[in-house]
Amino acid sequence: MTASQSELQRIMAALQQSGLTVEAVEDGALIQDGETRVALFAEPDHQGGVIVRLHLDLDLYVEEDSLPDILMGMNLMNQGLDYGALNLDPVDPDEDADEDAPLTFAVLGRSVLWMPDLGVAEMDRLREHLRRFEAEVTESVERTLHGSRGMSA
Repeated sequence: MTASQSELQRIMAALQQSGLTVEAVEDGALIQDGETRVALFAEPDHQGGVIVRLHLDLDLYVEEDSLPDILMGMNLMNQGLDYGALNLDPVDPDEDADEDAPLTFAVLGRSVLWMPDLGVAEMDRLREHLRRFEAEVTESVERTLHGSRGMSA
């Protein structure tokens, strides 16, 4: 077991003990709270401590011809986020997709947290960060999509 796997195992165990549903995936974990699933990845920091990366798939996709409008909207939304940011990730096209089809991007919430150790206080801080990250990103996207000036994609 590598150092990052043992740290990930410790983080997963602590999150499970706090009542969250945690499932191991290839190189990380899926944490479920209600309907929301956040992917968590941990790796040792070469200067000490652990870097935890959080990814929240929002099931939102945009095509490349909409990027200028979307980027402006995401920039405005990111200004109000304290616990994460919205990013675009290119989606790999299907094998049988048309070569000339426009690229599609997934809108993801992302956050990075450095933990100096895996003690109780840091695990509490991770749980709070995880909760706030998920709530903040979800609320921001829902407010934008369903608000009076909804996002047009």
